Amino acid sequence: MDATILAYIAGFLDGDGSIFFQLVRRKDYCFGFQIRTSLAFYQKTENERILLWLKQQFTSGYIRRRKTGISDYMIVEPGEVRRILELLQPYVRLKKEHVGLSLEILRKLPQADDVAELVSLCHLVDRFREINYSKKRTITSTVVVDFLKSHGYLAPVETDPIQERVVGHLAANTPVASAASRG
Repeated sequence: MDATILAYIAGFLDGDGSIFFQLVRRKDYCFGFQIRTSLAFYQKTENERILLWLKQQFTSGYIRRRKTGISDYMIVEPGEVRRILELLQPYVRLKKEHVGLSLEILRKLPQADDVAELVSLCHLVDRFREINYSKKRTITSTVVVDFLKSHGYLAPVETDPIQERVVGHLAANTPVASAASRG
């Protein structure tokens, strides 16, 4: 894609776009939560043709019309969001921190197949709450950690209550009192 077009789209993202991540409860997921990503561009429905042009440029996502007179172009597939953000990263100005954090999360997302990595990514998702000025988020990394603990996926280590270990995976490293230390 031409650099001029990418710079234009990056400016559109800076002004009328949004990048966000959500922690979503999912009973069908092994650890009970999904990290959902969205890249969105907004415009008055009467100017929707620019969103159609964007969709044509990226060939992914969908456009929806809201009852409020606003239309949005949404890309939610993580691989596509990553691809587009990597294209736009050199040109973004206002949302540079958002793009950097997004790419960090999206690069680690496929490896998030264990509890420790999931929790680490949830903490990164929490940072979006601050940089997006989000006030509505109710599911945070704290909610996820509490859920994981209550379902036996995480257990505190007795010698360090702040540090958490994955149950079963590091059990061999857990100190056990010997007969000599019991007196």
